[in-house]
Amino acid sequence: MAETRRRLRSSTVVLGGMGVLAAALTSCGSEPDRRCVDRDDYTLADGYKVVADKNCKSTTGLASSDWYYDSDVTRGRADYGTFDRDEAVDRGGLGCSSHGSSGG
Repeated sequence: MAETRRRLRSSTVVLGGMGVLAAALTSCGSEPDRRCVDRDDYTLADGYKVVADKNCKSTTGLASSDWYYDSDVTRGRADYGTFDRDEAVDRGGLGCSSHGSSGG
C-alpha cells in the first residue's frame, strides 16, 4: 500500500509539472511585441514616432511606416527595438515580452 501511495505522489508531481510547463509555453505567442512606426520621424533622444497600426497593415498607409519589434515606448515614441521580426523572437524567447501591446 505504501508503494502505491508513493507512485501516486510521483505521478501527481510529474503531471503537475507538465501542467505548469504547458501553461508557461502557451502564455507566450510566437509573435513578438510590435508597434507601427514612421521610419521618417526619428529623433536620437526619443526614437521613432508610433503611428496607427493601419499604416503598417495596408498598402495605402504611410509609405515610411513599418513594424518595429520589442521596443520601449514613451510618450508615443518607440526606441531600443528592431525592425527584424526574427531577431525580436530570438531576443524575447518565444515572443515573450514585458511590454504591452499598443496600437491606434
